[in-house]
Amino acid sequence: MNASVTIFHNVVWSRHKGEVLSALHSISGSGSIRYSMVQIADTEHDRIGFSDVDYSFHRYPMKKLYEGCYEDVPAWRMTMRLTWEVLTTKADLVVLPGYHRPEYWAMLLACILTGKRRAVFCDSTGRDNPRRMLTSVPKRVFFSLCDGFFAFGERSREYLMSLGAKKEKIFIPCQAAALPRSFSPETVVPDRIEHRASVGNKPVFLFVGRLSAEKGINTLVDAFKQLKTSIPDAELRLVGTGPLGDQLKQQVAESGLSDSVKFLGSLQDAPLSREYFSATCMVLPSTREPWGLVTNEALSHGCPVVVSESCGCVPELVVDGVSGYAFPAGDVAALHRTMLKSLEAFADTAGVARRCTDVIQRFDPPSAAANIARGCALLLMH
Repeated sequence: MNASVTIFHNVVWSRHKGEVLSALHSISGSGSIRYSMVQIADTEHDRIGFSDVDYSFHRYPMKKLYEGCYEDVPAWRMTMRLTWEVLTTKADLVVLPGYHRPEYWAMLLACILTGKRRAVFCDSTGRDNPRRMLTSVPKRVFFSLCDGFFAFGERSREYLMSLGAKKEKIFIPCQAAALPRSFSPETVVPDRIEHRASVGNKPVFLFVGRLSAEKGINTLVDAFKQLKTSIPDAELRLVGTGPLGDQLKQQVAESGLSDSVKFLGSLQDAPLSREYFSATCMVLPSTREPWGLVTNEALSHGCPVVVSESCGCVPELVVDGVSGYAFPAGDVAALHRTMLKSLEAFADTAGVARRCTDVIQRFDPPSAAANIARGCALLLMH
């Protein structure tokens, strides 16, 4: 079978997608399916200031349509350009970047008009997108017109099936983290032992992500305040920037936690690795989270996790007492109890690091790329 696939993605900013598409490009060198990648823009407004666009994670030929931010391109221009790209591509299969923007509907229509097979990336879950009649009907229509789906994990698959998608047309997991160039899987256990020892093995809780409402950081600060009453030497370290930064600093100050809660700003690569290696566990208290790639990052560094039940990665990555714990989103008391429990459960630094890396090993970019390649091959056969 000689066939071609064009994959559209919204922004180059996504390092993790760059790693997966790079791995897919490597696969295509030895296969009968040719892949071409189209990146629509450099970044999005809510990514500015969080981290820079880094092309080194995109090791594949790409066509980029626009410089700068996706949202800065007028909707009519974006729609016309993307429609034209689909109409003129010679690909047998087009993979759409999503379904939540009008221009993606125009791309879908262009596929139908030209008789091209079409698939779509879906990162949503039922918990992330509670069912609403006004939005579920259009999604059902969109999905009914697609031939296949590339999703993050089990919860994304359940969500797609609830909207009419066939299970055999859904391919998972198609997601992986982009780890720093300096990262070495072989040295994770000794690196973690060394870094935990460097902080005196004291209780250190780490948050990594945007400082925004849906991340539930207020819940984390409140739970940490309770924990400090019984664990006075505990520390909370917050990595990231975002609209809630000033409000969170005020909450921390009013709670009398200024000496124990550290705002570290945006970190990447080796400095971020040091935080993962040094922390007792990474806490992700999100109220909405399609997956939670920082969970992949933490486990890859041998760092266990405490995440809310709202995170899409829970079924695959959060093995109770092995790689982490889950708690009900927004429940301060439950998060406090879970953080306390984690201090005892994850005291064996080396053993826990090995278990975390065992859990995460099948969620690397080559595995995600292989699932996408498998899906494309099956869709092109039918």
